[in-house]
Amino acid sequence: MNKETIGQEFRALQLFICNELERIDGTAKFSEDAWDRLEGGGGKTRTIRNGSLIEKGGVAFSEVYGPVSEEMKTQLKLDGNHFYATGVSIVLHPNNPHVPIIHMNVRYFELDNGIYWFGGGIDLTPHYVIHDQAILFHKQLRTVCNKYDESFYAKFKEWADEYFSIPHRAETRGVGGIFFDHLNNHFQLNKEQLFRFCLDLGESFPFIYEEQADLGRNKLVTAAEKQWMNYRRGRYVEFNLVHDRGTKFGLFSGGRTESILMSLPPLAEWEYNYKPDVNSLEGQTLTYLSQKHTYL
Repeated sequence: MNKETIGQEFRALQLFICNELERIDGTAKFSEDAWDRLEGGGGKTRTIRNGSLIEKGGVAFSEVYGPVSEEMKTQLKLDGNHFYATGVSIVLHPNNPHVPIIHMNVRYFELDNGIYWFGGGIDLTPHYVIHDQAILFHKQLRTVCNKYDESFYAKFKEWADEYFSIPHRAETRGVGGIFFDHLNNHFQLNKEQLFRFCLDLGESFPFIYEEQADLGRNKLVTAAEKQWMNYRRGRYVEFNLVHDRGTKFGLFSGGRTESILMSLPPLAEWEYNYKPDVNSLEGQTLTYLSQKHTYL
C-alpha cells in the first residue's frame, strides 16, 4: 500500500463524511475551498455553517509533502529529509448546548528514510456532561477498536485521557474518547490493517455523532445555557491553541492557517474568575471534568 492510495482513500472518506453530515443536519450544505501549499501538496477544506444542528463545522482533507525544515526537526523531532503527510480532520460545533462538540482526525505520515506511522483519535466535549451518554460514546469506540485488536480501546482510551486534558485548568477537555499516534508494525498489525482501522473509525464517525446529537438537538435552550456553551467553547479554544499537536504540526510544517484553525468555534467567551454554583448543572460539569472516569 503506497502513500498515493492512502491519500486517495482519505479524500473519499472526507466526501463520505460530508454527505452523511448533510443528511444528519437536514438543511445546511458544505462548501469546498481548495488550496495549494507552496512547498508541495495542498488540500480541500469543506465547511458547513448555520444549519439546523451544526452552527459551524469543518471536514478538512490535506495531502502535503516536501523538505523537512529545521523548524520541523526541532519542534517535531523528525529525523529525515523529506516528508509526506495526509489526513482528514473534523470538528463540529452545534448550535444547541445540549449537543456536544465533537472532534475526529485520522492521518498518515511518512519520511524518506522509510519510517511511517498512522495517528488519529476522536473525542467528545459536552457542554453539559451526562454520564450515560458518555458511556454510549465509549461503547461505540470499543466496538470499532475490537475489530482490530481487543487491547486497542483500553490503550487508546488512556492515551486520550492524558492527551485531551487542559493542565492549566486541571480539567479534561471533555469525556475523552480514543487517541493514538505513531502506529506502525510494532502494534502487531501490518500497514494495510492499520489503515483499515483508521478508515473504519472515520466511516463510523457520522453515525456516532448522530446518536449523540439526537439525544439533545430538540431540547429547549435558555440564554444562560447559551452563555455557558460559550464559556465551554473558550476552554476548547485554550486546548487547541496551547496543547493540540495537530495544530502545532500544521503551523510548523507551513500548513494553511485558515484550514488549521477551522476547529475554533464561531463565538467563545471568557469571564475573569468565573465560578458557577457547585450544585448547578454547570458546576457539576466542571467537577466531573476535574475527575477521572471509567466508562466501560
